[in-house]
Order: sequence, then C-alpha cells, then structure tokens
Amino acid sequence: MKEPGPAHPITITPHVGTVRVRANGRVVAESARALELREANYPPVLYIPREDVAADALAANPRRTHCPYKGEASYFDVAGGTAAAWSYENPFPAVARIRRHLAFYPDRVEGIET
Repeated sequence: MKEPGPAHPITITPHVGTVRVRANGRVVAESARALELREANYPPVLYIPREDVAADALAANPRRTHCPYKGEASYFDVAGGTAAAWSYENPFPAVARIRRHLAFYPDRVEGIET
C-alpha cells in the first residue's frame, strides 16, 4: 500500500449536481450523492453509491486488479459482457469514502451526464 501524498495526490469531494449513466438504452445509475475522485494527473472520476445503481444493470466480472493507492478493484459488466464499471469493495483507509461506490468507464457506456 502506498499513501497518497505530494508525489501522488488523491482528493475525494462531493460532486455538485446529479450524475446519470446511460447504457443499453436506459438509465443504469442516477445520483445526487456522487463523489469526485481526483488522482495525480488523471482525469477526475465520479463514484456513484451502489444504492443509486439499478440492481439488474450490472453483473459481476471475475477480473480483479490492484492499485497501490486504492486497493483491489472489482469489475462489473453491463448487458452484452462489457466491463463498464469498477469498485473498490475494501479500499485502503486513505480513500475509504469510495467504499460501496461504482465508477463507470465513459467509453464503455452510452453516456455519463453531469
């Protein structure tokens, strides 16, 4: 585990407004409680509470990856088998706020509206 710091800053703040994610012709997630994670020089990522994602919209994918700053990522498919979302089920303490939140790949869903 690596701690975020000056060389690799990570900030998590509430996103102002509503986030809507569309996939397969429908809204699969909608939330006014999303968190915005900014990490080093990467584009910001919106994390949506799991409760604000349609339960039938995603299926667990067996893929797992490890981030030295956030922990183990789990992946989720939308219908059609595309790994379109990820989550840190047990993130490291420095980013614990994203627990039970999902993030979506913008290029693997029809749209992420903010």
